[in-house]
Amino acid sequence: MTAWIYRPTRLSRQEFRNQVTGILFVMPWILGFLTWTIIPLLSSMYYSFTRYDLLRPPVFIGIQNYTNFLTDDDFMTAARNTIWWVLLSTPSGVISAFLMAALLNTKIKGRSGFRAIFFFPSIIPSIVTATVFAYLLNIQYGAVDSVLRLLGLHAIPFLSNPDWAKPTLLLINMWAQGGAMVIFLATLQDVPRELLEAATVDGANTLQKFWSITIPMCSPVILFNMLMAFISGFQNFDLPWLLTQGGPNKATEFISLFLYRNAFLYLQMGKASALAWVLFIVIVIFTVALFRSSARWVYYRTE
Repeated sequence: MTAWIYRPTRLSRQEFRNQVTGILFVMPWILGFLTWTIIPLLSSMYYSFTRYDLLRPPVFIGIQNYTNFLTDDDFMTAARNTIWWVLLSTPSGVISAFLMAALLNTKIKGRSGFRAIFFFPSIIPSIVTATVFAYLLNIQYGAVDSVLRLLGLHAIPFLSNPDWAKPTLLLINMWAQGGAMVIFLATLQDVPRELLEAATVDGANTLQKFWSITIPMCSPVILFNMLMAFISGFQNFDLPWLLTQGGPNKATEFISLFLYRNAFLYLQMGKASALAWVLFIVIVIFTVALFRSSARWVYYRTE
């Protein structure tokens, strides 16, 4: 039995030149990836084990930043608010996007115009959305409360009452689901018509066809949009900061806002870095759990 010996193949001059050319072309991306992703990632991991305020050199303190979270009431408040937000905003956002897509997939007058209108909220900058809703929902001069007063009803403190602040942000989140809606709309148009026609012949009504055919055929895309909603839910920052800045009474103080305060207002970069890694680990855990549970309800179509 002869032993197998690996002999590296010699590249021709042209092949070597092609490889060097290819490496030079991708080098800007590689340098950018190392500079703006890998190095900051490793730096934040190191800083998470230190006490660092940008003004003095970092001091290594081990896992103290992580253990301090267990007794930090502000962190616990932010964690509870974030879990509440993720558990409610994810299904509500996905359901609203799916229902809007199903509505816009029907043959209605002006369908193209409605599709554009429903998609607009997802391309509007966050600052514009926040400015509009801050005006509409202001308890003193807001348009919504003004209409309620004209109808003889009490004004609702949408953004100034702790009981109303998070549900209000939840409704705004359901409104701004244009991106997920477009993905669902493309998926609904790909549902096999022969299945729907066969179900109609068998006597199934519209609701039965929607529940037993349309939803299962769209389940992989539902999983994708749920995953994106999970990740964005944990990183929710723009609207809470612009509309409430974590208030009132810390009712909308999410982990992303808590992280921002510690990093850029209190200059506790070590604590903020540890918080970022905690958030990363939580997102990974939720993502893995979602993927593991998806085998029970996601249907992957094979041609």
